[in-house]
Amino acid sequence: MKANTTWQGKRVLVVGLARSGIAAAQLLVREGAAVTVNDSKTREGLGETLKPLEALPVRWRLGCGAMELLAGQEALVISPGIPDTAPFVVKAREMGLHVIGELELAASLWPGQMVAVTGTNGKTTTVSLLRQIFEDAGRKAWAVGNIGFPFSQAVLEGTPADMAVCECSSFQMETIETFHPAAAVLTNITEDHLNRHGTMAEYTRLKMRMFENQTSADTAVFNADDPALAPLTSQVRSGVMRFSRKREVERGAFVRDGMVIFRDGGREECLLPAEEIYIPGPHNLENALAAVCIARSMGVPAETVAGTLRTFRGVEHRIELTRELNGVRWYNDSKGTNVDSTIRAVQTMNRPTVMILGGSDKHCDFTPLAREIVASPWIRETVLIGVTANQIEDTLRRCGWNAIRRAGSMAEAVRLCSRIAAPGWNALLSPACASFDMFRDYEERGRVFKQLVAELPDAGDKA
Repeated sequence: MKANTTWQGKRVLVVGLARSGIAAAQLLVREGAAVTVNDSKTREGLGETLKPLEALPVRWRLGCGAMELLAGQEALVISPGIPDTAPFVVKAREMGLHVIGELELAASLWPGQMVAVTGTNGKTTTVSLLRQIFEDAGRKAWAVGNIGFPFSQAVLEGTPADMAVCECSSFQMETIETFHPAAAVLTNITEDHLNRHGTMAEYTRLKMRMFENQTSADTAVFNADDPALAPLTSQVRSGVMRFSRKREVERGAFVRDGMVIFRDGGREECLLPAEEIYIPGPHNLENALAAVCIARSMGVPAETVAGTLRTFRGVEHRIELTRELNGVRWYNDSKGTNVDSTIRAVQTMNRPTVMILGGSDKHCDFTPLAREIVASPWIRETVLIGVTANQIEDTLRRCGWNAIRRAGSMAEAVRLCSRIAAPGWNALLSPACASFDMFRDYEERGRVFKQLVAELPDAGDKA
């Protein structure tokens, strides 16, 4: 049974009842499946999360593992947080169950067109920018997937005229089968999620799975400025576009003499001056160029693309200006969950900056970030929090950086930054780590940071 086969009457076990699991269960019920829902948390522990399922004919199996629930099932749908190497997933395959993730389920039932974005960094901004471009072109567009809105929810509400812009994580790519975007972009690849995938080769292989069902009629977009991507372009069957902020490309988007240019079929279009793109920083110029390739390949008029680039204000938790207080600008970059992402935040700073680093361990090397901090003309102080604080401090000191403070909580870190930062400074949260040691996710971490900053007194006294 493949994911595009009818689900009518099929016995399906849905494991993991976060947002994507709940939406998957709703979609399967709509498709006529006999659904059992499972989570290791109890009904009390899941609380309000379960509300969308309460009136549906699902079989509840909460507060227990999934292994003992496999018998009698025909299919297993897992949330992205569950690795496909989990013992019950391996057992399910041995038993002949069809195992997919929520993303594959939704994509197989999506009635409209779909484009997709993956990469280590830049995914959420590029997806959000593309959604806005399609909306500005007069089309209903859904930003779905790893961005936090389940694709299955969009399937429940979408129409054949709609566009899905899907953010794809390496976790979600573990369990795809028929996933087939008409256009897709790989923004970059740097070290991340090695605690789950083990090696960079495996991490890269999973990222490239996004293109595996594309044909010559589709478009695959690659970052020409990332040398790690150069050998990957030959692996796709689709038409290749590239984007670059440093040099011209034969087909795709680039910057020449300060202008954003799109080139295809030997024809060039000047979209707008790069300095008119609203979102700041060299990394956001790359995100904008990636979006240009996708949008133009899907027929969005050049003037619409340029108009959105001039007005799109970015996404929450990504170098987000939270408050200016007593001459200090506070930036929330809680989505900086890996080394490369935080390097990009460091490169965006243009005033003296104190930054908060640290979180849960993803088994990444902090040396490139430490070197960037040492070389930066703007980073002046670092405040370390979380499980990785010792590791980051050791790396910073080894690279010759000693302007280090330690904090036991986010509240203490914000207070420290408030004392350190003088008028004309920035205070930046960009942890370079996941959030799971102290918070539910990076969004909660960012919201807590913003609330703490909002509560700082509007006065010169930092006592």
